[in-house]
Amino acid sequence: MATNLQGEEPDYQPSIQLSSSRPYSYSEAFIPTLTEQCHASNLLLLPNGDLLCAYFGGSIEGRPDICIYLSRLPSGESVWGPSVKMTHDHTRSEQNPVLFHIPSSGEIRLLYTSQDAGNQDSAVVKQLISSDNGANWSEPTILFGDRGTFIRQPIITLKDGTWVVPIFKCRAEPGERWLGSDDISCVRYSRNNGQTWSEKEIPNSYGCVHMNIQQLKNGSYLGLYRSRWADNVYLSTSSNGLDWSEPKATILPNPNAGICFDVLPSGRVVLVYNHSSKEDAIGRRDGLYDDISDGTDTRMNQASKHGKEAFWGAPRAPLSVAWSDDNGETWKWKKLEEGDGYCLTNNSQKRLNRELSYPSILAQEDGVIHIAFTYWRQRIKYVRLREDFFA
Repeated sequence: MATNLQGEEPDYQPSIQLSSSRPYSYSEAFIPTLTEQCHASNLLLLPNGDLLCAYFGGSIEGRPDICIYLSRLPSGESVWGPSVKMTHDHTRSEQNPVLFHIPSSGEIRLLYTSQDAGNQDSAVVKQLISSDNGANWSEPTILFGDRGTFIRQPIITLKDGTWVVPIFKCRAEPGERWLGSDDISCVRYSRNNGQTWSEKEIPNSYGCVHMNIQQLKNGSYLGLYRSRWADNVYLSTSSNGLDWSEPKATILPNPNAGICFDVLPSGRVVLVYNHSSKEDAIGRRDGLYDDISDGTDTRMNQASKHGKEAFWGAPRAPLSVAWSDDNGETWKWKKLEEGDGYCLTNNSQKRLNRELSYPSILAQEDGVIHIAFTYWRQRIKYVRLREDFFA
């Protein structure tokens, strides 16, 4: 079994291992990876039972060798297949893959961001398309070409067939260096299968990013957000998936790190997140991409526009699971994976980073819960649970 204690080297098993040491149904594996750094996984369950996991990998986030990779767990098998390199533009850093299955056509779309170095305000969104369950893929095309557009969370399909892509906009004024203090969330939506797109901004969503949308059992929609302020997970609601309430803080903490949630067949909302915030930080740094800075960037740091500044460096651990049986009004939680979550560097070459972060979660109709997350920026870890976890 893999360990997660600081200073110990994990056993990176690609085969799914059952745990007899946990009081609930639990199994785990590491995705076979090819690069020193691995981050931002995204899961997709295909109709044939295959499970896909996309992530980005390379040396250090922001460098032009960062590309998208894809691994597959075939239906009924217990060993993840080798990772396949999906993108090949070595002039830009390509990140945050999102997989989307279209039932009407059987297509799979792989969306991802593409940016210049550490400048997230330069990002555009590209896509690849597969018509044979991911065996072959198209050449990349640009889906959203307006600079600063970022994605992270699953695309959803509304009751009327409208596609909704939650995006966030990385914004900085000319002469300023992007740090995230003016980021906002929006939804892009298409009523013609992605041929044309419209947009609605989430009201007063400054600092609320990585919007994750799911439909609740009562037919309404819930949105949960990462916070640039490293204070709390934020929540908003919608009756139609397009018009949203202003995000409000929940009781759950957030260290300015990724979250992901799904809704179980019972209606229970299940969120994977880091149960930490800036209150747990012992230090901070100015920005996400300090590790790739060459000292030639003369832009000023982004000025605060809302009385707050983005906070970077809060520990990204423990990785926890929270659940709500009243559509997000109240929460219970427990730890899934422990660690110190050190993330004051993204340096995977020297194995300095120890974050447990950026989860992806999806729930099957039979109660099986699939989770993938970043393990020390060195591997992607896969975990399988059942509902007895919540007992």
